[in-house]
Amino acid sequence: MAGIHFSFAEFPSLVSLNIGIAERLDENRAESMTILFCDFSDATAESIKESLQGILRSSDSIVHFDRYYFFVLPYTDKYGATVVKNMFEEFFNVYVRSVTVSYPIDGESASELFDAIRAKTQKEHNIYLECLDMTEKVAQKLQ
Repeated sequence: MAGIHFSFAEFPSLVSLNIGIAERLDENRAESMTILFCDFSDATAESIKESLQGILRSSDSIVHFDRYYFFVLPYTDKYGATVVKNMFEEFFNVYVRSVTVSYPIDGESASELFDAIRAKTQKEHNIYLECLDMTEKVAQKLQ
């Protein structure tokens, strides 16, 4: 098991693709896709790589900017994303700063979901995700 890596520049397209799949397949419009943000600043590159291989499913997607990791978890609600986050904490044996946002509850487009991630990380962890500013322009073009 291991997630599939994508470049950070592809993040908006990746989220838009997952929204499109969710719209097509999930008639109930439940929490059909969740993005999990994790700050792995306290972990080594080797331990991060090992954790990703052991924890994520092959259907999960990974993008990262430095030590900020974003996991696109299809068919996963916030509870399921919290389970994944707890597995990372157990693996690293440290608290991992994280937030979750779900489609469609927290946003119905990549841009809206990025705004929600940015707002939650700012409020809960005093982290301003400047890296999402770059993707914001790309996400808006996809709408």
